[in-house]
Amino acid sequence: MVETVLFVIFGMAALFGAVAMVWARNPIYSAMGLMLTMFSIAVFYVSNSAHFVAAVQVIIYAGAVMTLFLFVIMLIGVDKAEDRSENLRMQRPLALVLILLFGTGVVTVGRLAWTTGIRSSLDPVNGTVEAIGDELFQRWVLPFEITGLLLIVAAAGAIALAFFRDDDDTEVEA
Repeated sequence: MVETVLFVIFGMAALFGAVAMVWARNPIYSAMGLMLTMFSIAVFYVSNSAHFVAAVQVIIYAGAVMTLFLFVIMLIGVDKAEDRSENLRMQRPLALVLILLFGTGVVTVGRLAWTTGIRSSLDPVNGTVEAIGDELFQRWVLPFEITGLLLIVAAAGAIALAFFRDDDDTEVEA
């Protein structure tokens, strides 16, 4: 029951973030919609006992990648004046009520999950770092090493292309 309620709440939040990301006219709002979707996906990972993947989702995608997106957006510049007048009279009070309802729902479901405990059909240590490391270095060691080799070759190729100059294209006309 608790997993279903969590799925519905954060599924709606993920869909809202995705739609906001696509439809927002301001790139900052698009980035915030993407961040909401990333956090919602992390909650899905936690509910499936993949705690390590959820932590990576929050740290790498919602943290580092979103910071990079926002830095690039600010570097490119969105220096246009925005109209700050309110077109909808009850917009702010309605938003406050919706935020309070969402927060109350999350706290209620969290307390319910804390007291009853979320039971999963999976092994409880399935999403730990040890389980992932054991599987990665015992069963998947060859694909892991091949992936590492391909990444090294790609990095070396990118560096080589960055330093490559065509002497014919560097002519300067006076």
